[in-house]
Amino acid sequence: MFNLGNFLTLSTFGESHGAAYGGILTNFPAGLPINLEEVQHQLDRRKPGQSSIVTQRKESDTVTFLSGIFDGKTTGTPIGFMIENENQKSKDYDHISKSYRPSHADFTYDQKFGIRDYRGGGKSSARETVNWVVAGSMAKQILPKNVEINAYVSSVGDIFCEKPYQDLDFSKTESNDVRCPDTETAEKMIAKIKEIKKEGNTIGGTITCVIKNLPIGIGEPVFGKLQAELAKAMLNINACKGFEYGSGFCGAKMTGKEHNDLFNEDFTTKTNLSGGIQGGISNGMDIYFRVAFKPIATILRPQESFDSDGNPITVEGKGRHDPCVLPRAVPIVENLAAFVLADLFLINKLRKYGDG
Repeated sequence: MFNLGNFLTLSTFGESHGAAYGGILTNFPAGLPINLEEVQHQLDRRKPGQSSIVTQRKESDTVTFLSGIFDGKTTGTPIGFMIENENQKSKDYDHISKSYRPSHADFTYDQKFGIRDYRGGGKSSARETVNWVVAGSMAKQILPKNVEINAYVSSVGDIFCEKPYQDLDFSKTESNDVRCPDTETAEKMIAKIKEIKKEGNTIGGTITCVIKNLPIGIGEPVFGKLQAELAKAMLNINACKGFEYGSGFCGAKMTGKEHNDLFNEDFTTKTNLSGGIQGGISNGMDIYFRVAFKPIATILRPQESFDSDGNPITVEGKGRHDPCVLPRAVPIVENLAAFVLADLFLINKLRKYGDG
């Protein structure tokens, strides 16, 4: 299996209905005090059962650290951690043991490995992201204290938060179930998700992430560009279908005269259509990007499909599922971004100062 990260790396294990999830962090700096309460707080933001618009699976998602931390500080050795699964209902999936559900990983996993764990999707389950949140919330503590990473739900279906991020108060993001800092838009989003849930259906949307105060010079030329590393991390999230940063696809409609970010005397820029990144390297301006998520593939409605023997069947989702991935994906986006930044931050530090 592959790792997340280049220098700072994460390898993971676990399945949705197995005993536990967990991971190993390598090349984490030694002697760093770790706020374990903050790590658990980030897991609590991601965990199921938080509100009526997410899955009602009940998991405490309590992380246990197995190695690499002593007396509240990192030791420089690999950091091992584990999150036990407590509320599996595997019988909810018995009916799809040989079925290929539309837009799921059932068929591809079966073809690749010759076997699949159909209980909750096994390794393809979004529950894998508990590992990423632990790793990211640890990694964020490597970054300078003034670095801010704020993600929020910017659209649900055709309901958009029209305000630019500069006009939003990110302290309000956690004030509602959908995690949109614009209260009026949030109410519309929540109503839409509840409507879709009643129909046994699901809905997608977008999450916007804003990074402030990242030092200039983070990101590597050619194959380690900051935007490329962020995109790679985000596109690994279950249900993610797209990534854009700065002007994104809108920039394709513009001329160079319209799009160029002119300098001020202090080398900040008058505009920021570059999204805080030029040549793959942070330039000191805000970094902002948007991530698109499809509707979750499991719907509580009958759909035509085929089983592994090629027989036509009808499949219908059962059990506990999110009608919309977005509210719980916000901390995943933030913490994955933090991991990418910390990885490139350490690489930049090694480039400048070596091992010392």
